[in-house]
Amino acid sequence: MTEADDLVRKATSGDGAAMDRLLERHLPALRAFVRLRAGPAVAEHESNSDLVQSVCREVLEGAGAFEYRGEAAFKSWLFTTALRKIVEKDRYYRAEKRDVGRNVSLAGGAESGAGEQALAQCYATLVTPSHDAAMREQMQRVEQAFARLNEEQREVITLARIVGLPHAEIARTLGRSEESCRQLLRRSLLRLAEVLDE
Repeated sequence: MTEADDLVRKATSGDGAAMDRLLERHLPALRAFVRLRAGPAVAEHESNSDLVQSVCREVLEGAGAFEYRGEAAFKSWLFTTALRKIVEKDRYYRAEKRDVGRNVSLAGGAESGAGEQALAQCYATLVTPSHDAAMREQMQRVEQAFARLNEEQREVITLARIVGLPHAEIARTLGRSEESCRQLLRRSLLRLAEVLDE
């Protein structure tokens, strides 16, 4: 059993300190995941920090019901919880059809300092920024390019590069073969690179 697996086992068995360490360990990737997956409707009304906090609260409340099957299963549960939260918020705001012009946009201004640095490190798994590129500019560039990908491309990239799931777990999540997922990931990363180059 790896150190990470031991941490997941302790956390899901009721060890609050282990759960705190586990969430802290996955916080940069969770922040990146939320920023990349929240669409415009959600980003207009919700700060990324509030969404991440809400996901963490839900995971803490449901930890006792989680069945330990290793770190990959925990990551899958954590990021599935985040995606479900984003989808729920998106449906809510689309159903409300609120006047976007009357609302203050929260996109972009919610993260600061260390949070942005951790996000930039997470995003570095998607692209290799030049040493001279400004951190915020690079993050914005990646987010804008990412938004131009289709849903399937965004999903496989976030599962593989942001969440860090193994190909077998991605295949199970997407209901595809491992080889199909590998090919989809390759094509999706190529498409992301093309968009970034435009």
